[in-house]
Amino acid sequence: MIRHVLSRHAGRWTAVQAVAIVATVAAVAAVAAIAPATAIAEPAAAREPHAFSVHDMLAMLRISDPQVSPDGKLVVFAVRETDLEANRGRTDLWLADTAGRNPARPLTRSEAGEWNPRWSNDGKIHFLSNRSGGAQIWVIDPLGGEASQLSATPLDIAAFEHAPALGGYLVAMEVYPGLSPAATAARDTELAADKRSGLAYDELLFRHWDTWEDGKRSHLFILRPDGSHVDLMPELDADVPTRPWGGMEEVAVAPGGGEVLFTAKILPGSEPAWSTDYNVYAVATDGSGRIRNLTADNPAWDTGPVFSPDGKTVAWLAMQRPGFEADRFRVELRSWPDLGQPRRLELAYDGLDLSPGDLLWDPAGRTLYVTAPYLGQRSVFAIDVRRGTTRLVVRDGSNGAVAWAGDRLLYLKQHLRSPNEIYTARPDGRDERRLTGLNDANLAACRMGEPEQFTFQGWDDHTVYAYVVKPYDWSEEAVRAGRTWPVAFLVHGGPQGSFGNDFHYRWNPQAYVGAGFTTLAVDFHGSVGYGQAFTDAISGHWGDRPLEDLEKGLAAALARYPWMNGDHVVAAGASYGGYMINWMHGQPFGRKFRAFVTHDGNLDEQMAYFDTEELWFPEWEHGGTPWENPAGYQKHNPINHVQNWHVPTLVIHGQLDYRVVYTQGLSTFTALRRQNVPARLLFFPDENHWILKPHNSIQWHEEVMAWLTRWTRD
Repeated sequence: MIRHVLSRHAGRWTAVQAVAIVATVAAVAAVAAIAPATAIAEPAAAREPHAFSVHDMLAMLRISDPQVSPDGKLVVFAVRETDLEANRGRTDLWLADTAGRNPARPLTRSEAGEWNPRWSNDGKIHFLSNRSGGAQIWVIDPLGGEASQLSATPLDIAAFEHAPALGGYLVAMEVYPGLSPAATAARDTELAADKRSGLAYDELLFRHWDTWEDGKRSHLFILRPDGSHVDLMPELDADVPTRPWGGMEEVAVAPGGGEVLFTAKILPGSEPAWSTDYNVYAVATDGSGRIRNLTADNPAWDTGPVFSPDGKTVAWLAMQRPGFEADRFRVELRSWPDLGQPRRLELAYDGLDLSPGDLLWDPAGRTLYVTAPYLGQRSVFAIDVRRGTTRLVVRDGSNGAVAWAGDRLLYLKQHLRSPNEIYTARPDGRDERRLTGLNDANLAACRMGEPEQFTFQGWDDHTVYAYVVKPYDWSEEAVRAGRTWPVAFLVHGGPQGSFGNDFHYRWNPQAYVGAGFTTLAVDFHGSVGYGQAFTDAISGHWGDRPLEDLEKGLAAALARYPWMNGDHVVAAGASYGGYMINWMHGQPFGRKFRAFVTHDGNLDEQMAYFDTEELWFPEWEHGGTPWENPAGYQKHNPINHVQNWHVPTLVIHGQLDYRVVYTQGLSTFTALRRQNVPARLLFFPDENHWILKPHNSIQWHEEVMAWLTRWTRD
């Protein structure tokens, strides 16, 4: 399962005493002379109104990693567009002024792609690019001109931040512990020439997510302007930033530059496979490799250190329960450098205990701005550091990458009818303004459904939230005439996740709406954003409490919306959602459906434990190992009910999925066809837990929509 993933800050500027950029307006005018880019993946008949489809989804320009200039007047950001011919995404840099007086314009354009933009003290933009064959740091003047290469390390640079206190950059590169980048490159050359292909392992994790371990570790380096580099952790057998999801938001340079703080899981033997004990460490920057553990007293997850503007306080995110990756975070505060008595801030709002992410200090050091899942949104909150009180700043949509643009907050926002665009607002959330509209033209041509959130009483009479997206051709007149639409019931993964108010690139309700359905998505018990007790309720109860919510949610929707055709209901889900499809297929509730789609879902929870890589997850969710608590793995195990299967089912799996191993999908298809249940297997040898390649995404959507449509025809 792709479970509860930490909220990742899209990047923060860490330079101190940066000088203001001059000629801001001139910079914007200079880039405005460049012709705006158009999406390579342009939908057919894009100029004519049409129902939303996967082609429109691929045509969207995907904004990420906004970085505000030191004077707050410009923002540079990455824009990914889909190159169908190359069957991949390509990322360029764009520039906009934060006052919104001029439209955003592209700053760079190359086949190699550019990403990870960062402002320097002199007002230049540094970024990563593959223009020279490997990922290196380049620089460009926002006033215009050509980019030039700055670094030439023996290995690719995975990520970087400016670090004036260290006299250069803080960069991440993958090396063999104990070997320099040059020696690592030489060893890679030797291994490539070796005709043997066997891989030998002594410990877990021997593979992770979609990659087999190769002995390399991501390390932090100081990279200086003269090209010299210092490995801050030369012997460390751990990844910094953490893999597969960590980034430079896990790293912070201490005031004065004597130490760098970072997140890592440094544990002996195979213990990293079943422990969530990520800690915040401090490493000396003199090259000695001296490391000290700042969170040794907490056996649960600690991450994301951020220093206050005056450098006297460091904040990070801390969980309390070891082994539980979906525990909520609190904000831990420590004085610096003495690390005095800890103080913990809770994100509590409207009677709910929420899990914060994306820590951002206000310039005065009195308030921490955070994002958190909240009632089907990802909202922005402000925590008063002294009082510990919380206020809601931006509620609706899925908001992230919060930063300061002068005296205003700047952030990314997406929702069910639009992908990410850049917004600003006052610190109290008022006067929200949209700075970019890169997808306006594409969206204007798409006929999309209106979303509506509603609540009902679910398991234990708790209030449960759900989203309906209406058909794109819904109208009062059609409803009065008695028209109805088939229902696509979407089940989210995690299970500690949410199908909320965001624009999804793999499970987008609008794609089903465009195929003629209305969609329903229930945030059942286990979902995030409704208080930790609501999230906790699923552990040990995978097949009963969520199933009750799904049953009651469908019944409530059919009663509330008479234009939903209750005789033409199909269901689809991935990861935990795929498991749930397999589970409810064997339960009486399964009789309600015309067809199923199960993507990367477990069939046998016991065998899945031995197949997967991150063991802490099933051990928490099912109450121990299979030999310690076999009943926990059999309590809601779909394989024990396959004799009840009867609904036509499309089974989808990726061979590179090491979280939910592909044999689970093959077994599901075998169980279906052995019982002569109509079924189809869609298998991707080159995809992991997600379908990422553009043409594979097109195939996925075509197969899914065709399957669901086939079984809802009268």
